[in-house]
Amino acid sequence: MTREMFVAAMGLSFFIICPRMAGMVHIIAKNAQLPLIYTALYGSVIAIPMILVMVMVFGKLGVWGALAFCVMTDLLSALFMKSVSTRASIETLVIAVFVILGVKAAPYITGFFIK
Repeated sequence: MTREMFVAAMGLSFFIICPRMAGMVHIIAKNAQLPLIYTALYGSVIAIPMILVMVMVFGKLGVWGALAFCVMTDLLSALFMKSVSTRASIETLVIAVFVILGVKAAPYITGFFIK
C-alpha cells in the first residue's frame, strides 16, 4: 500500500466514523436489545459492499445520485427498524431528513463564512 493510498483510506475511515453513525448504531442496538459492539461490527461488514455501490452510483450519477442512494438506504433502514420498533423507525427517518437538510443548507451557510 502506498503512502497516498494509506492517507486516503484513513481520511475515508474518519468520515465513516462520525456521530451520525454512532447515533444510528445506538438507536438500532438499543431498540433491538442487542450488544452495541456486535451491532456495529456486523453492520460494518454488511455495509462494505453498499459503500462500493454508493461510490459507483456517485461515479455515474454524481452527488445527487449518491445522495438519492443514501436516502434510499436510510428509508430501507427505517423500514427494517419498523420490525424492531416504531420509535426506532421514526428516529431513523428524522436523522435522514436532517442529513438532506444539511446537504441543502451547507452551501448557503458556508457562503456566509467564505465569500
